[in-house]
Amino acid sequence: MSESAVRTGDGVAEATSGRKLRVWEVTALSVGFMGPVMAMALNGIGVAGLVGKSVPFTFLLAFIGTLFVGYGFIRLTSYFSHAGSVYALAGATIGPRAGFFGGFALLGTYLFFAACILGATGVFFAAWAEEFGGFWTSVPWLLVALVVAALVILLNVRESRIVMRILFVIGAVGIAAMLVLAVVIFVKVGSGTGPVPGATIDLSTFLPGDATGVGVLTASVFAFLSWAGFESGSSLGEETENPKRAIPRALLGAIIVAGVLYAIMMFAQTIGYGTDPEGIANFAGANSTLTSLSTMYISREYAMLIAFIAFVVAFASVLSSTAAAARLVYALARDGFGPKRLGVANPRTKVPVAAVITTVVIAFALAAGLTVFGGTAFDVYYWYATIATLCMVVAYGMTSVGAITYVLRGNSKIPKWEIILPILGLIYLAFVYAIQVIGQEAPYTYFPWIAGAWCLVGLVIILARPGLAQRIGSRLTTEDLD
Repeated sequence: MSESAVRTGDGVAEATSGRKLRVWEVTALSVGFMGPVMAMALNGIGVAGLVGKSVPFTFLLAFIGTLFVGYGFIRLTSYFSHAGSVYALAGATIGPRAGFFGGFALLGTYLFFAACILGATGVFFAAWAEEFGGFWTSVPWLLVALVVAALVILLNVRESRIVMRILFVIGAVGIAAMLVLAVVIFVKVGSGTGPVPGATIDLSTFLPGDATGVGVLTASVFAFLSWAGFESGSSLGEETENPKRAIPRALLGAIIVAGVLYAIMMFAQTIGYGTDPEGIANFAGANSTLTSLSTMYISREYAMLIAFIAFVVAFASVLSSTAAAARLVYALARDGFGPKRLGVANPRTKVPVAAVITTVVIAFALAAGLTVFGGTAFDVYYWYATIATLCMVVAYGMTSVGAITYVLRGNSKIPKWEIILPILGLIYLAFVYAIQVIGQEAPYTYFPWIAGAWCLVGLVIILARPGLAQRIGSRLTTEDLD
């Protein structure tokens, strides 16, 4: 398919007037999916318990690992533009069966992540309500999640450009609020006027220090999860202006923006609590680092503001994950998997409305379903996040294999030496998967089986329906290669 056309639900080419998104708008989807405020409030806690004061160093290591993993997406999206992300990238490089398998794994990632973030909206709303007090403390988290789901549908059926700009504003406000906290911490710690006696600007936190190699690598897995969803912008390949140029830049930009932000915030948090044993213990034992540090360094009112912003960022993450999931459902249904209605986009907005509604309803059903078994909002967040991560590793791995396959093609313009980058990405992903499986306790021992069952369903479908693979292949072979 040429750069001057877009495929619609009936397969008819349409003018590029529908491709209105720019690089920064696509980047907004990826950053919105990652939810930096959520990541910085929660993901450093487990890392501190494993590596002590070397939390910033660990996040830098995870940053490098993410770049290796992201290579396949960044490289391949410069040759392929498609709403299916992994589905198209693996399908066009390895084959249609592999594409469907990888796409189905990614669909699980998006749906389980959307469910887990619906749980997070309940967690952050409860944290804000606890600080604010009054009527709000009695609001059930599932009601909060239902309202969020309804708002997500109302926004996601609008033009993609509008949604991306909303995500950009929310992301910018959240990042600004975190950076204000970081600056205050730097000033107070640097001048010796902070609330933690003896806290200093300790640059040795960017070194491994006393942490063991295995401990740092293990902790880097938890840090790596902060980048989960960086590839979601690739699902906008058919709604973006000059996608083979814009999408790779947006994905790389999202990884780098997050990497720089995470390094700054992890350094601020580490020195904010103090790098002595007591400070590290306080860091590792926090429920939400951003709110506790805001209370310590600024005020209770600012902590309330951060808690509310975290809730809004969680809402944006649901918006992003369901938007990406809807595009993948649309791409699959358009090629013959699922009801035809899911494979049709609104002719005016280019948004797959039926796919949007379906994905949000499924995500809410997953979140609500866990409560039947007594699950809390925290359980919904952590349990579904783990399952989503395991599916994500499979999907990301398929893209790395696709990149390796494409580099080895005789007509590939990619230098052969670059093959080492996706290979390193595969090695890192294998380590991530192993850490999520080895040494876990119930109920986490069940999650690899659940993720494996989801991926197995995808494999069974494609083996049982060879005609589907043929249709996928005929679609993907119409893509242009530069």
